[in-house]
Amino acid sequence: MNATRTATELLHLPTYRAAVGEWLTENSSRLDRWRVHHETVEQTVAEHAELVAVLYEAGWNRYGWPELSGGLGGDERHRAVLYDELVLRGLPIPEQHLPLETLAPPLLRFAPTLAATYLPRLLAGREWWGQGFSEPEAGSDLASLRSRARRDGDRYVVNGQKIWTSHGATATRLVVLLRTGTPESRHRGLGMFLIDADAPGVTVRPLALASGRNELAEIFFDDVVVPADRLIGEEDGGWAVAMYLLQWERAMFAWQCSTALLHRLGGLRDALAGAAAVPDGAAAELARRYLDVLTLRARTARTVRRLAAGETVGPEASVDKILLATAEHGVYDAIRDLRAPAMAVGLAGPAGPDPGMTGLRAEWWYSRSATILGGSAEVQRGILADRILNLPKE
Repeated sequence: MNATRTATELLHLPTYRAAVGEWLTENSSRLDRWRVHHETVEQTVAEHAELVAVLYEAGWNRYGWPELSGGLGGDERHRAVLYDELVLRGLPIPEQHLPLETLAPPLLRFAPTLAATYLPRLLAGREWWGQGFSEPEAGSDLASLRSRARRDGDRYVVNGQKIWTSHGATATRLVVLLRTGTPESRHRGLGMFLIDADAPGVTVRPLALASGRNELAEIFFDDVVVPADRLIGEEDGGWAVAMYLLQWERAMFAWQCSTALLHRLGGLRDALAGAAAVPDGAAAELARRYLDVLTLRARTARTVRRLAAGETVGPEASVDKILLATAEHGVYDAIRDLRAPAMAVGLAGPAGPDPGMTGLRAEWWYSRSATILGGSAEVQRGILADRILNLPKE
């Protein structure tokens, strides 16, 4: 913790921003080991866990979280500031903070006992979690989930299959949405559970993306025994938990991405400024992409402030999701087009291969999923049409 400022003083956002910025600058050489790209997801999460531990020890990533979860108080704005300050100094937003932002808030609201037990481990980087919603025949239509949790005394027995599980290949635990009622009950018969990834009967099969990285996983549950106290919320109340969760998946994840996208645009600008020849139309393309990202940040900043104020962000959060997909596609396509052929073959010029281009290519591949993961762009537009604009149904 910064010795010159008390925890109470650091709850003041400008003070916190200045203090975390100073600490990151003072410890820059110590933090250099995390300014690199790792070839595999497994290497990335292992290295990032150590970065999380360093931030936790210093206290910086504990702001924005309540004491119940191991935090020091504050709200979502503190977390947004931390992500900005990390990226500003060429440091990554730790992989562990992606599921943390999405999965911790529903635990705090619907399962405070579980939150008190497990969230401090997640916040300290001692473990990380995966989110298991989609199934082979239930992607964007979560109300048609088939994987089942059957009550058996003081436990549940889980059977079924999940696919495209975020962080599933490396997760310590899984937050899983399961059928607790009849198939006909649709969204009224779902439950949310916290399941250990190494529990007997759990099989994890990593799913490699086109980049070759195991960002996702296919999960099988064969008579997996889950204690009843691992239920998050009510037995048939999982839909409410999932809808509450999506506010943070839309808002905080979008803020994290917008920060990283600004950093990537800055790198593209600098590369073009130092290039011997610049493609025609580069300045106009760069300006368009900056506008995309600034639009995303303006919208997401409003959503983050609403969350910090304790407001419920409903279906209008789909706007954030659509703007994020637009910005991600645009920025990474601009990097691909304006830095060719270096982007294609990983060459920095006469000096030879540029390791940083490997990371950029992996990020470009991942950006292709932006209009699909977390609910497709078509579904998001449908939500806005039906629930915000009240447009007539066809």
